[in-house]
Amino acid sequence: MVSLNVNGNTASVDAEPDMPLLWALREDLKLTGTKFGCGMSLCGACTVHLDGQAVRSCTTPISAAVGKKITTIEAMSATKAGQAVQAAWVAHDVPQCGYCQSGQIMSACALLSQNGKPSDGDIDEAMSGNLCRCGTYNQIRAAIKDAAVSLSKGA
Repeated sequence: MVSLNVNGNTASVDAEPDMPLLWALREDLKLTGTKFGCGMSLCGACTVHLDGQAVRSCTTPISAAVGKKITTIEAMSATKAGQAVQAAWVAHDVPQCGYCQSGQIMSACALLSQNGKPSDGDIDEAMSGNLCRCGTYNQIRAAIKDAAVSLSKGA
């Protein structure tokens, strides 16, 4: 039995320590907002936060998450960054098919929590591990910039 801190709650998972965090979240804890994309940390659909850092849950063993604060997309609307990013996503019509969006939002929120005024280069670097088959990269960049402005105004 492994004890995890997920979205501010303690959760127990009956799993081997090398089980990917993604499967503990989706299958055991029924937090299905975190998506499976590639299983190799290449697409970013499975992005969650471990102690505020964006990580790929498909290749992160649950043993690496023990004693850390795990945040999933389900909890992002409770944060100012999450609210700002989600509002900007809607304003810029970012989602097309939507599959990658939870991972994109998680990476964007991690960036904005560390850098309140990201440049285009900062955004491109932070988001480079998140793929969007629909090609909404320009809308994503614009939404992140708007979310940064919103956060700087205390909205």
